[in-house]
Amino acid sequence: MSTTNRRIGVGLISVGWMGQLHTRAYRSVPIAYPELGITPDLVVAADSAADRAAFARDVLGYTRATTDYRDICTMQSLKDIAQHGWYLRNAEARPTKGAPVAERKQHLQNMIDVLRHGIKHGPHHLDLFYGTPSPGNVKAAERFAANRFSITRQLRYSRDETRLALDLCLFINGLPIATFELKNSLTKQTVEDAVEQYKRDRDPRELLFQFGRCIVHFAVDDHEVRMCTYLQGKNSWFLPFNRGWNDGAGNPPNPEGLKTDYLWKRMLTTQGLTDILENYAQIVERKDKKTGRKKREQIFPRYHQLDVVRRLLAATKAREPALKRRLKPSAKAGRLVPSASRPWRGWRGRP
Repeated sequence: MSTTNRRIGVGLISVGWMGQLHTRAYRSVPIAYPELGITPDLVVAADSAADRAAFARDVLGYTRATTDYRDICTMQSLKDIAQHGWYLRNAEARPTKGAPVAERKQHLQNMIDVLRHGIKHGPHHLDLFYGTPSPGNVKAAERFAANRFSITRQLRYSRDETRLALDLCLFINGLPIATFELKNSLTKQTVEDAVEQYKRDRDPRELLFQFGRCIVHFAVDDHEVRMCTYLQGKNSWFLPFNRGWNDGAGNPPNPEGLKTDYLWKRMLTTQGLTDILENYAQIVERKDKKTGRKKREQIFPRYHQLDVVRRLLAATKAREPALKRRLKPSAKAGRLVPSASRPWRGWRGRP
């Protein structure tokens, strides 16, 4: 086995299926052929389509992306660039049957755990997401700013049915967080059509849709939002993620745009999504009283649960009289009774 470790810079032109295949092959070289003593560095990827170039950077792990292949041709030797600190961003090592139990269990981590605690392989630890920085911590603020929050349109998620695509997928540092199926009144489609599309057309056996792989799936039109944390075909359970209107279902009129724009303007902002991932999203284990079997469930807060806890925290911080006000349930639109909010209020304050 070679005792030297040579770093070789990799430049990719055209991020098609073959380019993605070659990228995965380069990434597996140190694992499959350790005797070579070679570590490929994914330096730069070029594609005339901006979304595919961004995919190479945000998902495949290239350090740079460009839409002009001449940017690669005019660069100095990729090998020379690699020697000046371009590091491999992604590596995958599947534990074998003989691996320690803790190591094999680590491989089965869900996305929430991976974002919060990173991943371990043997003695190595890798953080894949930097959380909210504490006030005055400059280094933590720089790390948080380095996180990449990105959206990919028409995401082709299937290796077998390669023409299938999701309307949108939200990523953090290349890790899938939320998927979206979007409908609008101009095409005479509603949120019900989006829900049906998830149930009928999105195979839960696909890797992206398996339990714990993605945190939430949103069905959205210009009037309503619904969400599901675990796709199970026709048994998928979608809950409202609406603000409520006149003590009922739906959303209030919005003079400045769509009724559902709160989803991306208020809920899924950089800070808002980070708050959800750090303090609310979780996987819990429940025991069936009849069968005695344990079942894992992925939890994502509904709009009213999230809103009421944030209001209470803001009131606590400001020491306002609102602390003593009684919570009022909202019928149908993300129903929330006072008792339902207590676990969130208590758990949210824990480290």
